[in-house]
Amino acid sequence: MLQAGLAMMRQYELVERVKSYDPDADEALLNRAYVFSMKAHGTQTRASGDPYFSHPLEVAGILTDLKLDTASIVTGLLHDTIEDTATSYEDIERSFGPEIAQLVDGVTKLGKLELVSERTKDAENFRKLLLAMSNDIRVLLVKLADRLHNMRTLSFIPRPEKRRRIAEETMEIYAPLAGRMGMQDVREELEDLAFSELNPDARESIIKRLEFLRAESGDRVTKVTDTIKPTLANEGVEAWVTGRLKRPFSIWKKMEEKSISFEQLSDIFAFRIVVEDVLDCYRALGVLHTQWSTVPGRFKDYISTPKPNNYRSIHTTIIGPEKSRVEIQIRTKEMDEVAERGVAAHWAYKDKTRGTLPGSPYAWLRSLVDMIEQGDAPEEFLEHTKLELFQDQVFCFTPKGALITLPRGATPIDFAYAVHTELGNTCVGAKVNGRHAPLRTVLRNGDEVQILTSKAQVPSAAWEGFVATGKARAAIRRFIRNAQRGEHIRLGRSILEKAMADDGETYADKAIEGAVRRFKMGKGEDLLAAVGNGTLKAIDVVDAIFPGKKRDRRPSGDRGQPQSRIPIKGLIPGLAYHIAACCHPLPGDRIVGIMEPGKGVTVHTIDCDSLEAHQQEPELWLDLGWEAHASEAQISVGRIVVDLKNEPGALAQLTLAIAKANGNISNLRITERNPAFFQFIVDIEVNDAKHLTNLMSALRASPLVASVDRVKG
Repeated sequence: MLQAGLAMMRQYELVERVKSYDPDADEALLNRAYVFSMKAHGTQTRASGDPYFSHPLEVAGILTDLKLDTASIVTGLLHDTIEDTATSYEDIERSFGPEIAQLVDGVTKLGKLELVSERTKDAENFRKLLLAMSNDIRVLLVKLADRLHNMRTLSFIPRPEKRRRIAEETMEIYAPLAGRMGMQDVREELEDLAFSELNPDARESIIKRLEFLRAESGDRVTKVTDTIKPTLANEGVEAWVTGRLKRPFSIWKKMEEKSISFEQLSDIFAFRIVVEDVLDCYRALGVLHTQWSTVPGRFKDYISTPKPNNYRSIHTTIIGPEKSRVEIQIRTKEMDEVAERGVAAHWAYKDKTRGTLPGSPYAWLRSLVDMIEQGDAPEEFLEHTKLELFQDQVFCFTPKGALITLPRGATPIDFAYAVHTELGNTCVGAKVNGRHAPLRTVLRNGDEVQILTSKAQVPSAAWEGFVATGKARAAIRRFIRNAQRGEHIRLGRSILEKAMADDGETYADKAIEGAVRRFKMGKGEDLLAAVGNGTLKAIDVVDAIFPGKKRDRRPSGDRGQPQSRIPIKGLIPGLAYHIAACCHPLPGDRIVGIMEPGKGVTVHTIDCDSLEAHQQEPELWLDLGWEAHASEAQISVGRIVVDLKNEPGALAQLTLAIAKANGNISNLRITERNPAFFQFIVDIEVNDAKHLTNLMSALRASPLVASVDRVKG
């Protein structure tokens, strides 16, 4: 299927190919498009020296192999006219109508996807591709046919670096997209053509080994099919049985993934059994498993649980004829058609409900469009999409039996976000198959997952390090980004309120309007956020609000005024402020903030040794104070250094004493050891400074503890 023509296809040949599967095709429209494209491209030539028109004609030919409608074939003929000729969108619309004009424009908008350079531009182009696909999937089908012919003629491009860039782009984007749309033939050919460019030596090595295997084993495909088919017929199952060698890239990929040699591969041949209906699929499976031994762990039923791209088939491996391992796929004719041509096999162009069925490839496409509508940065969107494209699936279930499809490596966090963004945002725990499981747990096929939630929970930035889906990662980043901005605004307002109070003025949102214009900000919240993250200094904003005013820059305490402190909430550290790792300040400690431009405020205890480095930068200092009930908002971490006698059971007594004082060890590190003593640095989760003080007192009461001190820098 999908082989390039040896000679340029004639006009009547193209029309005949379309009418062979669509007798009602608009012959006049096809003829008009053929002539229009040929004239538009005129004397243009390709790198191969062939007339340029041969390319859109071959693209149209590939689309006829996919049995697409007349509009798609016409789009294939015209797809390069707007980009590469003097033809305009209006010309296409005038000659062929709005539907075809929009399809051609959708393909044209893709531009040049160059993943290696100009990353932002490329990501924007890719985003346009997904949006065009979501409006009409035929845009992607034409683009895939375009890429397939370009890859078939890739060798004619003289510059090696350009050939490699196109091959990498094909392997990273277009081949996986074809797979996601269920177009396995297109995907496999794109992969193999890209493999030929990216690793020609490896591909040549695989081909030589396949030739040797064929010569050594004879016509194994015929021997196996000639054994299986009559065996099925004897049991009343009429079937078409075919077999083939797998493509070189498929073989290479399996060798890489399993870290095995060519000789260790046992499924180089792939066999397919095609029957009339679903019942015959399971009857054929029963015959095979009765007649021959099965290979454990090699059975998958994608009929009862289809893949996200609607692929359905039964996979099994048997120790078949000639005592060799035989990999077999069993499916109906309809399933076979969908497996080969994907969405092209069942695309209903006038069906307004397309893509609403569970497991449809359109569901995946809609999830990407949802991410676009959330306004993620183009680079992030491309990263998330590639995450989705490159991973195999696992199938998990909600407690009510709903099927959730996830990539391999997915965790309960991914599961929660796949169900609903709000469920992910409020996730505090999970049960997998009825048992409590860490949120990092990697899910397996068939797991039942129950998500535990709390209204007080918010996503953790740490989650991003172990989620596997683009949707989860995007939602976590979005929440953190929005929450961070909100906290920067709140902190910026508090900083300005204090700065203006120290200057004898009263803060009001209306009062900062002049400063907003002065610093060319969009609105007041933008200015407050800039102050909160340290991009703008509060002193500069006050000067912009009251230009020319003489003011006393001494600290308010030196002027006999009561010292106001900027309140710090016990919210999520790392958003508007950061808890210094050197001194681990706790609610109840006297604290001071150091403004770090672009990052926000780092909170230190007032006696932290690290503050000496900022003695000559008084403009960066902020006088902070904990808000009431800050200790109730979250668990804090205090750091202590303990000298412990080197005796059996001493460490156990230390940890027991911490537990009895309601502390929880989050980290423990041995810093020194000698025959008499151990020295530990211990990070302990506590409520506040008073809690840590009481805990330290309890430790000092132990006869095995020589000393306990809090780390302060």
